[in-house]
Amino acid sequence: MDPSVVTQFQDIGLSLELALAAFGSAAGAGTAGMAAIGAWKKNYIQNKPAAFMLVAFVGAPLTQTIYGMIVMNRMFELTAQGYYLWGIGAFCGAAIGLSAYFQGKCAACACDAMGETGKGFGNYMIVLGMTETVALLVMAFTLGVLGRFGT
Repeated sequence: MDPSVVTQFQDIGLSLELALAAFGSAAGAGTAGMAAIGAWKKNYIQNKPAAFMLVAFVGAPLTQTIYGMIVMNRMFELTAQGYYLWGIGAFCGAAIGLSAYFQGKCAACACDAMGETGKGFGNYMIVLGMTETVALLVMAFTLGVLGRFGT
């Protein structure tokens, strides 16, 4: 392959990292958002107050985009030194994105349960925190691996 063609795609790992993390965040927040709207609708039909705290569940998957950006910024420093990080970008971004997606699915269940009962907010947040931990660990371990480059 012509080296100039490969050079044109040098930054694809950066794009994959951020895009896959953001795709997961969007899908997770969208899934949780639809559940929150459904829960509010049920509350309105029953003339019950709608719990604004469901917004916390909807917003939970958005943090994974930030984790993707943090890793992408470190990868940017390394691509400037000539490293090609496609695999790291693809797999790290996918893992962070999947964490966000499944956090959104958990948040959707939390919205339904909280909308129905009005109880359990702390317990639901613990579950969301556990699914978020996967993304944090992936970010930390990937930054550790990236720290070994260029030394």
